[in-house]
Amino acid sequence: MKFKESKTNESKSAPDTPNEEDQLGLFGALEPPSSHVLARLRGYFLTGLIVVGPVAITIYVVWWFINLVDGWVKPLIPKAYLPETYLPYSVPGAGLIVGILALMVIGALTANLFGRTIVSYGEMMLDRMPVVRGVYRLLKQIFTTVFSKTGTSFKRVGVIEFPRRGLYALVFISGDPPAEVKEKLGNGEKLMTVFMPNAPNPTTGFVMFMPAKDVTLLDMAIEDGAKMVISAGLVPPQQDALKKLVDDAKAKKPIPDEEPVV
Repeated sequence: MKFKESKTNESKSAPDTPNEEDQLGLFGALEPPSSHVLARLRGYFLTGLIVVGPVAITIYVVWWFINLVDGWVKPLIPKAYLPETYLPYSVPGAGLIVGILALMVIGALTANLFGRTIVSYGEMMLDRMPVVRGVYRLLKQIFTTVFSKTGTSFKRVGVIEFPRRGLYALVFISGDPPAEVKEKLGNGEKLMTVFMPNAPNPTTGFVMFMPAKDVTLLDMAIEDGAKMVISAGLVPPQQDALKKLVDDAKAKKPIPDEEPVV
């Protein structure tokens, strides 16, 4: 009787091979499909996207800029000097090369007295135009600040309490405020000119004159601060990444065995 019960129990156990009633793995014969393969494929896709995405966007921006300059410069070049006149296909970048050479020639001409005289007469004409002179002065100041070797730039990166105490915002130190601001607002206290950018567009923000004691200066590089603003805080400063590598290396270093105390 016991032998029959055991045989009956064995017959009720899960079959070794799947049958028509166990296609979904209800009795354990078939394991449910694992998501391990899908997770691995998803990881491969994201890795490929991280590698290819920046390269593709960079190539697209460079290609767009070359075509833009070619569209401006090529109509000004005589057809006899264009590569398309002698080749059966178009050569991208010819206008860009001519534009760079033209800028070099203009820079060389304005380096002497004759060139500076022509530029000064041109600026005098622009200063007499009511709307154009404001736009020209603003653009000239921006280009001088960004591209000139003698132009000014941000000094340091700091943080201030904004929009309330206990919350901190990243700012760039521009330098000292104008003399009129010091006289009327300083009250004998040292002031700073800071620029608080808006993430993720660092070209917009607020220019503020505030007491130097309310600004906490950081050792962060200007480029790292700009990266943090553009990435909305997702890209850490380079010094933090290097410090993390050093800390990880120290953590992985084996600790020497202690000598037994005699």
